[in-house]
Amino acid sequence: QVQLVESGGGSVQAGGSLRLSCAASGYTYSSRCMGWFRQYPGKEREGVAVFYTGGDITSYAASVKGRFTITQDNAKNTVYLQMNSLKPEDTAMYYCAATPFPASMCNLGRRPADFPYWGQGTQVTVSS
Repeated sequence: QVQLVESGGGSVQAGGSLRLSCAASGYTYSSRCMGWFRQYPGKEREGVAVFYTGGDITSYAASVKGRFTITQDNAKNTVYLQMNSLKPEDTAMYYCAATPFPASMCNLGRRPADFPYWGQGTQVTVSS
């Protein structure tokens, strides 16, 4: 059974940093399309970053490009979202997700509905 477990959320002041973690289990971690999404209250989930664990394929939303970075530890089947220069508008629930799509389809054009596996989410709050 596929499991994704996020951690690392919290409260921080504007300009600060947080690192989210997503530990994956129950499937072959390598060669997998994964994504980070966020959701504001009453809004649809939106893509923050999508990446392919088996290769150097990463795409970031324009709103986070240059501030957020994805890294991974293949030995731990864990992916990280390093968030720097945080802004109040980054306040949201953040989710990790995975899909069996191949590398050629692993991009921010993928909708949340394209990801069958989701973590429970972790809250990020940025105060001004």
